[in-house]
Amino acid sequence: MSSTKTNGTAVESITISGPLSAYVAQFQQQMARLSYCPDSIRQYTKCLARLSDAMIAGSIDVADLNSEIAVGLIANPAESENQSKYRRFIVGRFIEFLGGLRVINICSEGAPDDTVRGRLKLDYEEYLRRQRGLSDRTIFHCWRVADRFLSFRFGKEPEDLSEVTTDNIAAFLQHVAAARKGPLRDKTFSSHLRNFFRYLFQTGKTTANLALGVLSVAQRFATRLPRHLTPEQVNTLIAAVRTDTATGRRDHAMVLLIARLGLRAPEVVAIQIDDIDWRAGEIVVRGKGKRHDRVPLPPEVGEAIALYIRQDRVSTTRALFVTKRAPHLPFKDSGILNTTLRSAFRKTGLKPPPPYVGSHVLRHSLATSLLQRGASLEEIGDTLRHRSRDSTMIYAKLDVDGLRSIAQPWPVSGGVR
Repeated sequence: MSSTKTNGTAVESITISGPLSAYVAQFQQQMARLSYCPDSIRQYTKCLARLSDAMIAGSIDVADLNSEIAVGLIANPAESENQSKYRRFIVGRFIEFLGGLRVINICSEGAPDDTVRGRLKLDYEEYLRRQRGLSDRTIFHCWRVADRFLSFRFGKEPEDLSEVTTDNIAAFLQHVAAARKGPLRDKTFSSHLRNFFRYLFQTGKTTANLALGVLSVAQRFATRLPRHLTPEQVNTLIAAVRTDTATGRRDHAMVLLIARLGLRAPEVVAIQIDDIDWRAGEIVVRGKGKRHDRVPLPPEVGEAIALYIRQDRVSTTRALFVTKRAPHLPFKDSGILNTTLRSAFRKTGLKPPPPYVGSHVLRHSLATSLLQRGASLEEIGDTLRHRSRDSTMIYAKLDVDGLRSIAQPWPVSGGVR
């Protein structure tokens, strides 16, 4: 083996013969541009050399290659599950690369489902996207709930949707509740089911609005005070998150956006580089329902973001926060923030106020701190970007002085007190 340079990076050369020899060098260059380290490039190259040798033995041409064939060619029963999974991942990335070069044909989407259920799915998703303004993630879960109901009521293929009754809905909810270990407290399931029946009614597929037959889930936890941290505890967590590493500086900036601006976790990972107006000191927040708001960017938060961008951010995407490993892609969801906070709680020894650690506790903590410093409910609602006053009213329970002023005297023997 010899040493060659790919985009200025020294990479151990591995001789590849056979049908893939003409493409591996281009693939290595692409990996180097995406900031893969030399060792990762070498591991990828070794796997592709093995694949190319197997293609020679099996007389398989590049044009005939696909993910299924490639995985079968490199399969090795002696490897561990983790090793096999890594090989399959490498092969998948290379197949995508060949597809981008149009060397092979890759169908990114399956053939359109022309069944009754398939057409209903496409129409329902379009309704949710255009009329409700929902995200792709929410649309996915909405259809998943609707699909479960259709399978429960009709089986494989839905028949006449106008035959659905409220008794069918009640039976389905009982069926779902019976399959759970504990009581059904997640209101999103009923909300998604309600969305589906509203769609059926608005499009004339049912003659009655069956959404009214979906019972609301009892939310008994709303009777307690919003769980929050004190400002001192929030600062302790923030300090624990910040470390002198690339990951620490990134996570510090992400947590500050929640703790100081009250952003939701999905809003943090959705931020784009172009959303920051450095001259005006503002940032665009991509909120729920595709709503965009411009909010002030405090110096503390701006400095943390600028430090992360200058020292650590490496990516070809426009997303502000990206993964630490090449190819440094945007996060698929906001779970990274919950993981970061769990680690910070363990590190500091603080006990989280809710039974599980979620990033929303920082949002509650900001609202509570504002209330204790004399902010009105309207100001808190504006800060958290609530669209409904009802969402802000939960913090009224924490306004002890205000509640004391409207408290009625307690009747006791001999008169009220």
